[in-house]
Amino acid sequence: MQTLAPSFTPGNKTCIIIAGATAVGKTNFAIQLAHQLRTEIISADSRQCFKEMHIGVAKPSAEELQAVPHHFIGTHSIHDNMNAGIFEQYAVEKVKAVFVQHDTVVMVGGTGLYIKAFCEGIDEMPLIDPSLREEITTSFKAKGLEWLQQQVKDTDPVYYANGEIQNPQRLMRALEIKLSSGQSITAFQTQQKKPRDFNIVQIGLELPREQLYDQINKRVDMMMKAGLLAEAMALLPFKTLNALQTVGYKELFSYLEGTVSIDEAVEQIKINTRHYAKRQMTWFKKHPEWHWIHPLHPVSQLPEGILWGK
Repeated sequence: MQTLAPSFTPGNKTCIIIAGATAVGKTNFAIQLAHQLRTEIISADSRQCFKEMHIGVAKPSAEELQAVPHHFIGTHSIHDNMNAGIFEQYAVEKVKAVFVQHDTVVMVGGTGLYIKAFCEGIDEMPLIDPSLREEITTSFKAKGLEWLQQQVKDTDPVYYANGEIQNPQRLMRALEIKLSSGQSITAFQTQQKKPRDFNIVQIGLELPREQLYDQINKRVDMMMKAGLLAEAMALLPFKTLNALQTVGYKELFSYLEGTVSIDEAVEQIKINTRHYAKRQMTWFKKHPEWHWIHPLHPVSQLPEGILWGK
């Protein structure tokens, strides 16, 4: 006999989240699912929200955006401050707006922290002086990951002992909070979940590693043919912005500045994208709430128990 999942309340509206590694096939699957449910899609991607970035962040095509109403795609500028807390507020308000017309909504993306913030809420963090953030970002760009790791180790050993020390974005966030407030970022992480008055179902898409890596390599080649270099060239003046500390752009910035060849830059994009995909899967696999399926699994044949929390 099937039983309702602890977080599932009969009669409530439901948000179905589709997540997984980059290039696994999330966009296509989510569009098919939204078509079947006759609803709308909210992106949970920390880069597709920027209107200046297109090819390098694998934004849905114009045809895909027309096929199903999308939200949080091209809604912000690279000059805007964007973080998980801002996304949480945006997404919670947006799903409730969609629920006025629909019983379900589909969320899709690979930014684990944004999805976690949406599902559980996020702690209030101190405000950061933009000049300090820019100084840290510029120093990291010039001195590299080892320098950043050492800075965090020296200033916030509590976070360094347990945090994601291979993730430069997390390290820069920890450093800026410590330098701004004098307190470790861990002091602001209460881990208290916020209640949601709607159901959340989490579906993860997964491929064998070699197949995923092959798809990543092919997608990078397609991006280059589609004009990624020209896109990076147009964004080069803004390379120090946080939004552009992104795989696919920073490697091409190195080429445009003459430090590597174009072939070396493209190969580094593939390597760094594979590393990013591995970190994404490590993040999602930590959480038992996800139902894992193949990205080509027909949405019309999803078990009812997955969709409705049974």
